[in-house]
Amino acid sequence: MPLKKYRSVDEMPSPAWCEALDPANLRRAGDVSALAARLHPRRFPAGLHRYRSIEEASRAREAWELRDIAPSG
Repeated sequence: MPLKKYRSVDEMPSPAWCEALDPANLRRAGDVSALAARLHPRRFPAGLHRYRSIEEASRAREAWELRDIAPSG
């Protein structure tokens, strides 16, 4: 596939947009969601957790979100 270099954004062709009410848009959105889930699946802690305050629940959520985005290795 040949590459074409542009000197400015004005020289670039406009992207092909989808029609607003195109029924295929729902399928495209589903495909993008499925791709995101495969590339970086969300992992929620199992079970029911009780917290004494909103602050404690927020700290626990921040901890598992940080654990979810931490590089594995």
